Amino acid sequence: MRSLLPLAAAAALVAAPAAAQDANFLFPPDSIEARLHDTQLRIIDARGSRAPGDRTMRVALDLGGDTTLLAKLAKAAPGASMFNNEPRYEMAAWAAQKLFLGPDEYVVPPTVIRVVPTDWLLQYDDEAAPTFDGTASTLILLQYWLLQVTPEDVWDKDRLDSDSVYARHLANLNILTYLIRHNDSNKGNFLISTYQANPRVFSVDNGLAFRSERSNRGYQWRTMRVKRLPHATVERLRAINDADLATLGVLVQFERQGSMLAPAPIGPNLNPRRGVRNEDGIVQLGLTDGEISDLASRLRSLLKDVDEGKFEVF
Repeated sequence: MRSLLPLAAAAALVAAPAAAQDANFLFPPDSIEARLHDTQLRIIDARGSRAPGDRTMRVALDLGGDTTLLAKLAKAAPGASMFNNEPRYEMAAWAAQKLFLGPDEYVVPPTVIRVVPTDWLLQYDDEAAPTFDGTASTLILLQYWLLQVTPEDVWDKDRLDSDSVYARHLANLNILTYLIRHNDSNKGNFLISTYQANPRVFSVDNGLAFRSERSNRGYQWRTMRVKRLPHATVERLRAINDADLATLGVLVQFERQGSMLAPAPIGPNLNPRRGVRNEDGIVQLGLTDGEISDLASRLRSLLKDVDEGKFEVF
């Protein structure tokens, strides 16, 4: 793993968010998603996300025009599935929140899955390898690196009672972590904005979720910890239907072009019983039918509890 630019210099290139934009995002989240998905990747700095030698990297992406976007980059394991390295779960968390939250409420930062030539990735990661046999491509996860956040005091019981804005953001986070069955409560996985006027909370590591094994760092966020839920969020949860949930079955698709993988339009689910599908030159990642069914069951249970008065709606 190579550092190409002093960290202070890389950080200085990140433009300040526009006044009308949320303090935690350089651009609107959906715009960031598009940039992460479509922009040619030009890395000007790469280092371990939390310490040298980490599995994931913090990278500075040159967008041109003196603008740099910081992102987490995580390469997939061989076969694109491994304990604590499930790109499809990360992508599913990003997609699932869109079923009931607006961009100004997102609790998962913009997240995309791409493929890059393995030789290109080797410039920054000496252990990069093709994700699938017979290809020269590596599947990577890119997630926007949030601004002005801290892992301190994400959960503040007293503040829940006194700050309705914080209570709304935390409830939205908890609903998402419950629906996806978040299984890793490691402190650094949850962040809160340092911007006091809008204390948003975020889940930035969702690889242990759905049907994964539990982390040894705790898993309390897979339950409903809050007792009050925003009315608008509850009503959007009620509107989720089977067709909406089915979109989680195929989140990304690639096709073989010679020895390389290339993005392809999403097509019919090749095998709903598998989360990673690699068949006839097509690679798909998404949730299995069983994982979607589990999520639907948790959604029904939550709404039932609301209807029975087990949560206060505000």
